[in-house]
Amino acid sequence: MTKLQHAANHSGLDAAAVASGIEPDPAGVIALDPVLAGIWELAAPYLKVRDNDAHTLYAFGLARALLDAHPEADAAVVLPAIMLHDIGWSQVPPGDVLAAIAPGGGRPELVLLHEKEGARLAADILAECRYDHTRIPAILDIIDGHDSRREALSIEDAIVKDADKTWRLSPHGIDTVMDWFGLDRGQALRLCSQRVHGHLFTAEAQAMARALSALESVTLWPQRQRLLG
Repeated sequence: MTKLQHAANHSGLDAAAVASGIEPDPAGVIALDPVLAGIWELAAPYLKVRDNDAHTLYAFGLARALLDAHPEADAAVVLPAIMLHDIGWSQVPPGDVLAAIAPGGGRPELVLLHEKEGARLAADILAECRYDHTRIPAILDIIDGHDSRREALSIEDAIVKDADKTWRLSPHGIDTVMDWFGLDRGQALRLCSQRVHGHLFTAEAQAMARALSALESVTLWPQRQRLLG
């Protein structure tokens, strides 16, 4: 559970006074604009599969950070694409979803199915939102191939692919993969590391992924575990 409220005030300073000096909108803190929030409301019912709803939100955050490093990329393509990229898993039989991506094999035909169905559903959602029709083809092209296609069609496609993969090394990603396959945290970290490092397109995502792997590695060190009591 992520801590949202303090458990102590070790400084003894007045918390309200400290808070009054905090900038309301510092660099790196992001929000969801109303257009994308509307897309999310339509996408969310399709994302209640294998924790894809939370995965999508975290991947969106990573994509937004990568866009800061790539001003040449069209955010109006990237952000709807990452928001909608996994809605097609809702059309795969629930018992087959994890088999589709299991280590040591998988079901590539189901990966392709979720991409095709995701593009189909995304077209309907974007039309319902009256989204910019000039950008919809690029969004759908990214969704249809975001897992199976080994190359990136564009910088927008590269950012979506990188955000999607880099999530696996986030704390939420490791937690999720542990429960997908019955792994301990060290096993999940090694699995995600081998599936992410060497498969990213942008230097910024590569740096993010290395940092996340390093932090998770430290979490597993006995020196850190002893501090947890």
